This record gives sequence, structure tokens and C-alpha cells, in this order.
Amino acid sequence: MKKTLVLIALAAGLAAAAQPAMAAGGAKHPRSGGFSFEGPFGTFDQGQLQRGYKVYREVCASCHGMELMYFRTLAEPGGPFYDEHQVNPAENRFVKVLAAEVQVPDIDSETGEPVMRDAVPADRFPSPYPNATAAAAGNGGAAPPDLSVMAKARHDGANYIYSLLSGYRNAPAGLDIRPGQYYNPYMAGDLTPFWKGEGHAPKGGFIAMPPPLMDGQVTYDDGSSETVDQYSKDVAAFIAWASDPKQVQRKQSGLGVLIFLLLFAGVTYVSYRRIWKGVAH
Repeated sequence: MKKTLVLIALAAGLAAAAQPAMAAGGAKHPRSGGFSFEGPFGTFDQGQLQRGYKVYREVCASCHGMELMYFRTLAEPGGPFYDEHQVNPAENRFVKVLAAEVQVPDIDSETGEPVMRDAVPADRFPSPYPNATAAAAGNGGAAPPDLSVMAKARHDGANYIYSLLSGYRNAPAGLDIRPGQYYNPYMAGDLTPFWKGEGHAPKGGFIAMPPPLMDGQVTYDDGSSETVDQYSKDVAAFIAWASDPKQVQRKQSGLGVLIFLLLFAGVTYVSYRRIWKGVAH
């Protein structure tokens, strides 16, 4: 019995000693992007989604795929290129043009040979690499993650993506950083083993992706500022929408259900009072 108590006390002491070291790591809490779609009544800004798609296509798509996204989804209600006059998403004139700008692999129906053709709205977003092995080989051994559901896969999704893309900093003096790595305070990690400076190790971690954005890199047609901060917000909003294209419709349906339940509860209460009026129970 005494031996068991000693072991428990020793384990508790080790856990307490390890706690400060663990607390020294971690990432900074993401900054707020002030997105219009946040909250139970939020909706996506179609202009921001269009800008975000442009940033994704011109910058992010060179390394990151969106294998769960179809071009026609861009024209669904709430999407960046939805048009109330369209017959259906596959017939959207904007999406047809955008899809045709991209080449996708196919098989020649007559010869059976692999060919490349212009994409159509029914096609998925193409992958920048033929397979995961090629993706890893071209990126230092780690394949770039697919962005289809990235906002769902990360805590505080859109704000995290916005903070990460706009949060690259020069490595603090005293931080031993390896070639091919970059310091980002919003990247999860523990820098304690690499910290040679005074005090606690800085928050954040190493990321293999170089800073992907720079001021003036993408031209906007609507006059929005062409800065890293704006690019980061726009592409984060687009990735958040792509991760849950039905988000706004789901919110609206939920609101309708809540209103119905409130009305039903009121009718039920009134009926109860009338039926049992004057009856002892």
C-alpha cells in the first residue's frame, strides 16, 4: 500500500514538473478576421469569396489541391459565382469560363491514350501533383495538405488560416532554425528544444511552407487593397466556404426550425390550459 502511494506521489510530481515545460510551447491564439459569416446569422460575402477563389487559383493551387470540390459548386446558392438567373450550377456562364482555364487529365475515347483537356463544371478541382509520392518528393518529403476541409480540420478554422498566412515573422534571436523551415507564431509546436535564448521559448512552431503571399501579388478588379493581410482574409473565407458550402442554408434552416418549435410550444401551452381548465390535477 505504501509503495503504491509513493508511486502515485512520484507520478504526480513528475506531471507537475513537466507542466511548465509543456506550457512553454503551443501557438498564439489566432487573430480575428472579422468575417461576415461568423455567428448564427452570418452570411458569406460573395465579393470576398470571388477574391478568395482568385488567390487560391493563382497562388495556393500550385501546391494545394481541393479534391472534394467541383467547379459547379462555385455556382451553387451562397457560392462565389452564384447567379439567380442561371438555369443550374452546371450552366453558370462564369463557372464555364473558369473551368475552361484549367486542364484536367482524361482518356481519349478512341485511342485509350491519356490526354489533357479543358475542364468543365462537372469536373473536380485538379490536383497539382499526379500522386502523393510526387507531392512529397516536390516538397521536401511532406505532401502539402488538401484544402477541401481545412477550415473544419483546424480549430477556429478561418481565423487560424488567416492568422497563419499573414503571421510569418523573422525567427527571434536565439531560435535555432534549420534550412528550409520558417518561423510562424500561429503554427502549433514546441520550440523549447531549439531555443538558445533567455527565458521561455517563444510561442509558435516551424513550417516548411515559405511565405506564400506578398503585397501586390494578385490583382483585384474591385479595388480592394492588394496586401498580404487582405489576401489572407479572402482566401481564408473561400476555404471556409469550400469546407462547408451549405453553411448558410443550414443556419437558415435551423432558424426556421427554432421559430417553429417556439410557436409549437406556445400552441401546446395554450391548448393545455384550455383542455385542463377547471380540472383538478
